Amino acid sequence: MNDSVTPVRVRMAPSPTGFFHVGSARTALFNYLFARHNNGTFVLRIEDTDITRNDATYEQVIYDAMAWLGLSADEGPKQGGEYGPYRQSERFDIYRQYARQLVESGKAYLAYETGDELAAMKADQAAKKLPPRYNGAHRDLTAEQRAAFEAEGRKPVVRLRIPEGETAWKDLVYGDTKWRNTEIDDFVIMKSDTTATYNFACAIDDGLMKISHVIRGEDGLSNTPRQILIYQALGFPVPHFAHLPFLLGNDRKKLSKRHGAVNLLEFGEQDILPDAMFNYLAFLGWNPKGGETQEFFTREELISIFKLENVNKAAAIFDTDKLQFMNVQYLKNMPIPQFLELAKPYLQDVWSDIEAQPEYAALAIELGRERIRKLEDIAEGVKYFFSDDYSVDPKGLEKHGTPEAKALLGELHTRFSALPEWNHDAIENAIRTLAEEKELKPAAFIHPSRVAVSGKTVGPSLFELHEALGRERVLGRIEKFIATS
Repeated sequence: MNDSVTPVRVRMAPSPTGFFHVGSARTALFNYLFARHNNGTFVLRIEDTDITRNDATYEQVIYDAMAWLGLSADEGPKQGGEYGPYRQSERFDIYRQYARQLVESGKAYLAYETGDELAAMKADQAAKKLPPRYNGAHRDLTAEQRAAFEAEGRKPVVRLRIPEGETAWKDLVYGDTKWRNTEIDDFVIMKSDTTATYNFACAIDDGLMKISHVIRGEDGLSNTPRQILIYQALGFPVPHFAHLPFLLGNDRKKLSKRHGAVNLLEFGEQDILPDAMFNYLAFLGWNPKGGETQEFFTREELISIFKLENVNKAAAIFDTDKLQFMNVQYLKNMPIPQFLELAKPYLQDVWSDIEAQPEYAALAIELGRERIRKLEDIAEGVKYFFSDDYSVDPKGLEKHGTPEAKALLGELHTRFSALPEWNHDAIENAIRTLAEEKELKPAAFIHPSRVAVSGKTVGPSLFELHEALGRERVLGRIEKFIATS
């Protein structure tokens, strides 16, 4: 199956019963990319039939998480649309109507077993080492039998009558897939309280909302034959299915809180950028194929190349270290004004200096963010650009604060003072020339001078650093360092 089916309509259908996790975010992202790649429609449907567990707070979490990641739905509870309402709790009458239709046509039936009777049925099956499934005892009740049960006050469930044969489909990830119908019991589609079960409500909504592709996690695979049987019983077209591989932690176990944050919005609180998360999630179980080694893509690029045929069957590893690495690359490459807006909470100690010297501040930020591992590192990364009150790395001081190193710094100070110009090339030439004259490696001057002017043993290119700090500041710090006992 190629991606050219028209019109493409996909849906993200979370339940408002908990936080929006990265697994849900990956599923939403793949649906979004597929819809946008095919000029299709991305539908958000809230599956809130579980009245006892639904929470309006969690529904808002869904909206917030998708907005943070930049996944804008075309239809949904907030956007409206031609096929609403988009909350299942507002569609109960629709489900009851279709349940009645199936019962009247004989494709479903009323079953009146009590909870105790069903428990006894399962116990008997377990004793006989049979799989636990409904035995069809009420499949063909007479009108008199139904009336007798109702006279007892029993409230029936509605069960789908499973036909003989098998249920097969061509999964867009796993290929030809089939289930023997003997492995599926006559499952409940309407509970005794007349609310729809998940599979029934889901299949009806997919049919009425004209969903062309169901793209969801591998954990939904066992629901697929049941939903196909419901589509067929109702006369709805069967959508194409694509089941995405599981997300695992680095220990190759199912992703959970023990692996760190899994709630999508927590990553935002940890200064992960939406663009970095978007880019990272796209590669969890998918790659562009063709031998490309590129890792960083814009949203537009990902939309243009996304194809379901490139989804992998193997489980994907959610590696927070890799996410952090990708996030840092985004931080290092974003425009300085945007970076400053994000970094402002960490730069309060020098913010007045940044505002007073915008050009110098931009250069300091550009150099200071080269070695950050997370956004908060920028505070330490730029402090020495604005203040002479910075700590000196103890190991750096021990290694490069020797009398011999200070003597060399004194000579470098003299050479720097005499330079007619103060720029990258002049600074580099002065250091290399002096080193050659002293028959030393340039490092004999580079490392001590870095520690002297920044307090650090690593950082941006020393020549760029000296140029940015300016001659007066560099000379003053070298003098101070030499004088330090």
